[in-house]
Amino acid sequence: MKTIQDYNFRDKKALVRVDFNVPQSADLKVTDNTRIQAVKPTVEKILNDGGSVILMTHLGRPKGKVTEEFSLKNIVPEIESVLGREVKFCPDCMGEDAQNMTGNLKPGEILLLENLRFYNEEEAGDKDFAEKLSKYADAYVNDAFGTAHREHASTAVIAQFFPSTKFFGLLMAQELEAIDKVLKKGEKPVTAILGGSKVSTKITIIENILPAVNNMIIGGGMAFTFIKALGGQIGNSLIEEDKQTLALEIMERARAQNVKIYLPVDAVIADEFNNDAERKDADIFDIPQGWMGLDAGPKSRELFNDVIMNSRTILWNGPIGVFEMPNFAAGTVALGDSIAEATRLGAFSLVGGGDSVAFVKQFGYDDKVSYVSTGGGAMLESLEGKELPGVSAINN
Repeated sequence: MKTIQDYNFRDKKALVRVDFNVPQSADLKVTDNTRIQAVKPTVEKILNDGGSVILMTHLGRPKGKVTEEFSLKNIVPEIESVLGREVKFCPDCMGEDAQNMTGNLKPGEILLLENLRFYNEEEAGDKDFAEKLSKYADAYVNDAFGTAHREHASTAVIAQFFPSTKFFGLLMAQELEAIDKVLKKGEKPVTAILGGSKVSTKITIIENILPAVNNMIIGGGMAFTFIKALGGQIGNSLIEEDKQTLALEIMERARAQNVKIYLPVDAVIADEFNNDAERKDADIFDIPQGWMGLDAGPKSRELFNDVIMNSRTILWNGPIGVFEMPNFAAGTVALGDSIAEATRLGAFSLVGGGDSVAFVKQFGYDDKVSYVSTGGGAMLESLEGKELPGVSAINN
């Protein structure tokens, strides 16, 4: 893997694609700076070498129109705060201003270009647009794992203009190594925990990771499709009626590959989808009509804990209950506790995918697991076995 550790940036300008598509408040202040924090080591390595950094990113979906709401000038104070350095801002990523400001950049300085998506050419993967961007620097660094699955000008097309000076940033390298550690180099037993609402959104992941895992825990709403396919009564629980045959095929495929599948054995059920609904525990195969399963029950939590505590490598993608409602968060909290304890005892744990990442941040587990991925879609496509355009552009 060709990373910035393989290059000395002394007196060189590095064009660094980052993912600063960060959440903002109504007054456009950054509310979560995780993605900015994540690229700090890359920026510091280049500056410490004696190089300069030109940051480029997108923010939101401006669809080729210049808008105040999506201007990167609004996030400059937060970037400066995180990096502890002055960040110059260029009000356009193209044109005379950009040429002058990049041309005059001195070693040790940081420049942020305005939102790439103010130009439709970015998302279109326009080659001329990519080539113009490439003229600003001596080297190209991709540290935007969150957009590595997009074939955009700044993530996949631009690398060809840096045949010998294109590199992964330290964040990208970490992300790829973490996924590799699960899918190819994981110490066994390897356990995958898949939650969330639908089997259909996880089928490609399941198919791709089966050869790499020993155990698979299936929880959340998607579990009810499996339970009904096995003859259970699930009441008004979430169900993909047309995916029951697929659920049985997955279980058969797992058996053929000696992968043990663990489904919940009980559930916390409610009489409506509401935090204040009446609730009780029920056997997962015997949920009455008018009731729905919204969390893993106490017996399921024990079962899952036993599997996790006997695992050496753990992949977690998706919650196993509606954790957004406090009365139905206990199952996912118990799962987080189990993974944290297994990690403390030496297991490697990777958390990826929007909702599970949101959970670990909200409940303070992000420093109790081995690695939390910054890229939702990119992480999922990696788990599906796809080569990401932003990755192949550096590798090839």
